[in-house]
Order: sequence, then structure tokens, then C-alpha cells
Amino acid sequence: MTSFTERAKASLREELLDAATDLLPERGYAGLRMADVAAQVGVSRQTVYNEFGSKAALVQAVALRTAAEFLDGIQQRLNADDDLLTGIHSATVFTIEHARENRLVAATLGTEVAEDLLPLLTTRGQPILRAATELAEGNLRARVPGLRRAELVAETMVRLTLSYLMLPTHSAAEAADGVCAVIMPLTEHYSSTESTESTSE
Repeated sequence: MTSFTERAKASLREELLDAATDLLPERGYAGLRMADVAAQVGVSRQTVYNEFGSKAALVQAVALRTAAEFLDGIQQRLNADDDLLTGIHSATVFTIEHARENRLVAATLGTEVAEDLLPLLTTRGQPILRAATELAEGNLRARVPGLRRAELVAETMVRLTLSYLMLPTHSAAEAADGVCAVIMPLTEHYSSTESTESTSE
């Protein structure tokens, strides 16, 4: 059973993450001050440092929590339909539309003040990329038994979706069409290769 102290600590952590999430779109990484996060929650600055250790760790925690919300929604949509492509299409549309509606993500992708958060999605976003790729890979393996190079196909799907987020030149539905147009031939290729190798043995 979780103790009261543990519950209170978890609640404080969530409040601090909420405060940072609220401040980051307007201030970006450079303008975020731990003192302001603390003031918004009503605790000391030292309390924030005790909880996260550094501003970088706090912002990384915000990014991971935001990503977890996306991943939950993606998983629901991948699993909502028996058809592989329908699930991928729905998940891609959700990702792009939710990113445009999410205040923090939209600011990161579309404003100068928050563009210093962009590395959390790209060069320093390995935990997020890895989690999304593992989710996609698990779905592919479940839907296409025996699929070779499932990790490659999954990472391609994730990176392609991310590219549509970074350069929003298409509607969410059009971007999803593009992702499906790339992923379907890949799944067919690696499935047929597996079948050919199995038959020749």
C-alpha cells in the first residue's frame, strides 16, 4: 500500500510538472526559472531542486510526461481497429492533431521563444523516440506475425510522423496517407521476404 508521504510526494511532483508545463510555452527553456515554478506551486525553490535536481531534469520530465500522454492516445488508436493500416492512419492523425492542439508542443514547433525546447523532440529526444518506436514495433509484431526488421519499419514510421510535425505542410489526414504509403510496402516487403526464406529452407 502506498503511504501518505509517497502520495503527497507524487502529488507535489505532478503540481511542479503542471507549473513548468504552463510556463514553458511562454518562456522556453532559457526563460524558465525554478523560482517561478516554485512560486506557482507555493513551495520553495529548493523544494523544486530537491525533487528534480536541475532545470534540465525538470524539463526532460515535462517532455516525457507529455510524450506519455501522446503514447497512450496512439496505443488506443493502433488497437482500435483490426486493420493494420487503419490503425496506423488513425494514430498518425491523432499525433499530428494533438500536437497542434497541445499548447506546449505547438509552442515548441511554432514559436521562437520555445524553439529551444525542440532538441527534446529531436537530438536529445532519444527516450521519446525509443518509447514511440517500441510501441509501434509491438503493434506491428502483433498484427504481422513473422515480420522481419519490425524495429526498422517502426522507427521509419515514427521518424516520418515526426517530420510531418516539424514541417506541417500537409493536413493531418494527408500526412497519415503519406505515412501509410511508405509503411505498407515495407511491411509487405519484409513479410514476403520472410515467406520466401521460409519456403526455400
